[in-house]
Amino acid sequence: MDVNLPLKIIGLGRYLPSRVVLSSELESLYALPAGWVERRNGVRERRWVTTETASFMAAEAAREALDEAGLRPDQLSLIINASGTAEQAIPDTGALIQRQLGLGRSGIPAMSVHTTCLSCITALEVAATFLTTGRYTTILIVSSDISSCGINPKEPESATLVGDAAAALVVTRSGQDERSAIHYAHFKTYGDGASFTSIRGGGSARHPAKADHNPYDDLFRMDGPAVLRMVRSLDEAFLEELYAGLSTSLADIDLVVPHQSSKVGLLLLQRYGWPEAKIMHTLEWLGNCVAASIPATLYQAVRDGTLQRGQKFLLVGTGAGLSIGGLVMTY
Repeated sequence: MDVNLPLKIIGLGRYLPSRVVLSSELESLYALPAGWVERRNGVRERRWVTTETASFMAAEAAREALDEAGLRPDQLSLIINASGTAEQAIPDTGALIQRQLGLGRSGIPAMSVHTTCLSCITALEVAATFLTTGRYTTILIVSSDISSCGINPKEPESATLVGDAAAALVVTRSGQDERSAIHYAHFKTYGDGASFTSIRGGGSARHPAKADHNPYDDLFRMDGPAVLRMVRSLDEAFLEELYAGLSTSLADIDLVVPHQSSKVGLLLLQRYGWPEAKIMHTLEWLGNCVAASIPATLYQAVRDGTLQRGQKFLLVGTGAGLSIGGLVMTY
């Protein structure tokens, strides 16, 4: 869907916890055969927090992004928390990130855009709309996810898949002579798949204060095969609606930065005729970092020189909901 929103990424940052958890450790923990995790999920290692909070990781990533942009935190006009997991129920994590940046008395507005694993994609479109209208001028987008605290030992496939990470982007409106922009954007949700990926506790329906509260409801649940079946029934039509021809080739797109969902999820991308060399991977050493996966992988692409100014790239993925989203941008 053609949107043509002028947006330029002027700073990128990332924070990774220092603790590296090898798949062999988890195979011992969950009594899995040696090599099972990498064969099944494609993950060799991932990062898990020790004492870090989500807002701390977000602020660390944000500081790097602000440094690259040449800005002080107090020069921001808006902070968007684009995380798939929250640090606490109330207040919004955006306020906690603002406070961690030393802006707790600044009044700079802070809010969340939450579409689970697709939160950063959604936040970029929201930010671009704000920038186009002139409502805000310099926006920080941060995705910071800690999933290691809610892994489900009864589901080793998902328990061995996730990692913790944070990534940040500083965005502004691109100038008249600059090519940076969001060219195409598309987002769809199919609530019939809402039960496939969930944490059922924590809200009003299954609140921990209720007498019949089941702690198992506070852990992550995923029916991977059901997700894949639903995605396969929808993906080709979605891609064509996003950008004509995308279901059979990459056309003029230089790089794909997908959500690092799983080994099978990334392998599905090859069925569209997309060259493997143009698909960016971090799954092997970061795992699935929920909403942080896409910006953390984008960060790697830029730092490696795989993505350079003026090149066109695709951000795409699926998330709980079940939702599908994508953006075609020029960096």
